Amino acid sequence: MDDPLFWHRLQFGFTITYHYLFPQLTMGLALLIVVLKGIGLRTGEAKWNDAARFWIRIFGLSFAMGVVTGIPMEFQFGTNWAQFSARTGGVIGQTLAMEGIFAFFLESSFLALLIWGERKLGPRKHFLAAVALFVGSWLSGYFIVTTNAFMQHPVGHEIGPDGVFTVVSLAAFLFNPWAIAQYLHTMMGAVATGSFAMAAVGAYWTLRGEHPEPARVSLATGVIAALAASILVAMPTGHHQGRMVAEHQPVALAAMEGRFESGPNAPLAMIGQPNVAERRLDNPILLPSILSYIAYGDFSANVRGLAEFPESDWPDNIELLYYAFHIMVGLGTIFIAVAGLATLLLWRQKLASSRWMLWILALAFPFPFIANTAGWMTAELGRQPWLVYGLMRTAEGGSPTVHGGSALFTILGFAGLYLVLGLLYVWLVLHEVAHGPRPLGAPAHGAAGQGGD
Repeated sequence: MDDPLFWHRLQFGFTITYHYLFPQLTMGLALLIVVLKGIGLRTGEAKWNDAARFWIRIFGLSFAMGVVTGIPMEFQFGTNWAQFSARTGGVIGQTLAMEGIFAFFLESSFLALLIWGERKLGPRKHFLAAVALFVGSWLSGYFIVTTNAFMQHPVGHEIGPDGVFTVVSLAAFLFNPWAIAQYLHTMMGAVATGSFAMAAVGAYWTLRGEHPEPARVSLATGVIAALAASILVAMPTGHHQGRMVAEHQPVALAAMEGRFESGPNAPLAMIGQPNVAERRLDNPILLPSILSYIAYGDFSANVRGLAEFPESDWPDNIELLYYAFHIMVGLGTIFIAVAGLATLLLWRQKLASSRWMLWILALAFPFPFIANTAGWMTAELGRQPWLVYGLMRTAEGGSPTVHGGSALFTILGFAGLYLVLGLLYVWLVLHEVAHGPRPLGAPAHGAAGQGGD
């Protein structure tokens, strides 16, 4: 605990975990808003635009929180990770700048048009503004994921005699195979978050008998999109991401599965408790040969265990990594089951009358946030003890002149500030949900109950 590096890692981990609660929602909603606006433009039915207008407001609140909580992380590259920034800034600075200049400004500019410009733009141009918002949001996500992918699987660079990284192939850096796999998996996770949030609000309105038309639109769109996204998170995007880990980070795969010994016909651990001290997985429930197939496409393939690697290269928190991975996979499986059952009821025109299913959907919305957070914890804990995998250790990237007490003090400050911001955000979202969708031109207050007009 006296190690300043521990506090630097804790601070960045806390701030980025809190921050990512908001982008995962906005990136998912960006696509769903395009769907709502597109159907509304094609059909001319007001209910689609009323629902879209509501979700644009939720997007705006979440986007603002994402900006406020994201800014401190940019400063932490200098204050907490000065050596990392000095050595790799010539590479990761490329995508961070692209995210700020191109994607962020594109996203924020068209968000303003979506919120305040609907009457002046007209239906078609307002739909195009939604498309531009979607493009900006997903471009922003790609640049951030590409930055992280370089840390996971560094390509397109060279290291000078002074240890400084520079880009030698911008194309190789931007189209890193790891980045593409990680991006598709991440964005499908974001769509799952947005979809379950949309379905939850639609279910809540349906249970209360409020805003019937936008409620049906939000419920149906959310449920169908949740099923599609949940399946795509698992297959093919999650499966392909697992193959990448097996190929390039085999020690991380071994830790994720609590696998200490190598061997063929490797089983998949559905549950168990990693016992690092005695190098075994306690109380396991195993699916024979499944891990070999997932990792290498061959049921008899050899999967290396932790004992085959130097302990200095093991992830430094195997237990947390193991549980984060299994929470992500377990929740993802539940999402497919819940969304699949809800879609079946929707197809049979029984969803709106199935109060038990509506309650499940209304209460399910926090779990995609948990699953996405666990997924990012899996990626980041699995990369340890490296900042840039195989090239720069985490211990080499900190700011040696910033002592642990300063980092702890700012962690406490962030925690207090984010608590206040979080409570304000929740209050504003609940206020919007209570008032519901508003027809075009309706006043900001007193509009509850008008969403189906």
